[in-house]
Amino acid sequence: MRIKNILPIVVILTLLSCNSEKVTNKADYNQYLSTKINTTELLENVNFWTNRIENSSSSYSYLISRANAYTKVFNTTGNIDYLINAEKDLIEANKIVKDKDAGLLKNLASNYISQHRFKEALVLLNKAEANGSKLNGTKKMLFDVHLELGNYIYAEAYLKDLKNTTSFDYLIRLAKLEDHKGNLDGAIENMEKAMAIAEESNLTGMKLWSYTNIADFYGHAGEIEKSYSYYLKSLELDPDNAYAKKGIAWIVYSYEKNPKEALTILNHVTSYHNTPDYDLLKAEIAEFNKDSDLKLQSLENYQTSVKNVLYGDMYNKYNVMVFSDDLLLPERALEIAMKEVENRPTPQSYDLLAWSYYKLGNINKANEIIENFVDGKTFEPSVLYHVAEIYKAVGKTKEVKHLKSELTASLYELGPTMVDKIYQL
Repeated sequence: MRIKNILPIVVILTLLSCNSEKVTNKADYNQYLSTKINTTELLENVNFWTNRIENSSSSYSYLISRANAYTKVFNTTGNIDYLINAEKDLIEANKIVKDKDAGLLKNLASNYISQHRFKEALVLLNKAEANGSKLNGTKKMLFDVHLELGNYIYAEAYLKDLKNTTSFDYLIRLAKLEDHKGNLDGAIENMEKAMAIAEESNLTGMKLWSYTNIADFYGHAGEIEKSYSYYLKSLELDPDNAYAKKGIAWIVYSYEKNPKEALTILNHVTSYHNTPDYDLLKAEIAEFNKDSDLKLQSLENYQTSVKNVLYGDMYNKYNVMVFSDDLLLPERALEIAMKEVENRPTPQSYDLLAWSYYKLGNINKANEIIENFVDGKTFEPSVLYHVAEIYKAVGKTKEVKHLKSELTASLYELGPTMVDKIYQL
């Protein structure tokens, strides 16, 4: 079980129906809500390398440098165009060396991971492994990709091969594996060890990564004050960090039940870093706030964004939920879910498939998928909710009772719009 201590359902629901104790202070984070991105300045490095490429007969290293510059712009703005431009440069550079540079293969694989093109990333990483250069780095990425693809035996084998309890990179991956297994205490313990190494090294990138991730884990564990403090520590290092601001917005919304302030934070973030999932979060908050106009507008904005073909399959998970739950088009949701299972046959993907069949009214098919591919294989609260609803539909009362207890303990993670749904299980 992911949560150690489970309070009685009635007690928690009573607590969540009232205003929670306030942990945030606007004065803490308001100083970080002034980010303005100057696109011209942001693209200076891109333009520098473009000039080098245009005035050189040997563009290999310059293409890689420009790809890295494009990737940095993508990470700052969320604009998919820059990630695709980086991919194009890396492919062009790889044509020059014909798969002989393991570092370049890993760079391109990282780009594909960002695009959720995990199978293609795996092909590149297998080539990099065969190359034999800098194998530890390759094995770390192979762990990452196999975990994303649901190849858990391979993932664990690579991690075992990398075992080094004094290594930041090893510990953060061990934490990720423990979280996948539902051992949240173990995940936090290993992430704390990794964070200590990051702080001792005093490398900004490592500290920032560990702070945002430990903040997430603390939130999952119900330690909201710790979660908030580490999002703030992330912003001290990187005042423009959109992920940390989103984390604070979630605390304000889900824990403190302050949708207006949460939207203020999110609207600031999307003024410079905008990806489609922010529109879905705004739609959820609008639903909680009974603002039907904002919910409709946010869903429309989301649908407009994901029509961009450059996103490929990056938003399949979200699309399944939008088509099944919001737009009530389960046939379309089923098509996307089938594609996601093909791309990424994980318990989470099979959950999307089961949920689509459930929404179509094919309860037995949904139950069969849950029993064979989902139940006991993931501990994500959103998935467990689907399992509970499907089991309720087929009359598995005992199983539903157990799941209801777990879900009640995960209401902060699920969000306040789920309170009534969990209560009615």
